[in-house]
Amino acid sequence: MTERLLTVADAAEQLGTGERFIRRLIAERRIRYVKLGRPVRVPESAVTEYIEARTVEPTRRTRSRYGRAA
Repeated sequence: MTERLLTVADAAEQLGTGERFIRRLIAERRIRYVKLGRPVRVPESAVTEYIEARTVEPTRRTRSRYGRAA
């Protein structure tokens, strides 16, 4: 079970954000991470879980028969 560990820069690139955002997630313990002495790594599955947990599915709006009021 060898899972790929991403650097903060790699995790930020995968999420399409800056490194500062990833570091804030780590500091607030909102994402799993691995501390290897001083360096910090984020498991690839943690990034996937973060994305899945915050994915919002679209809802289907029912349209009124009469449209909008004038």
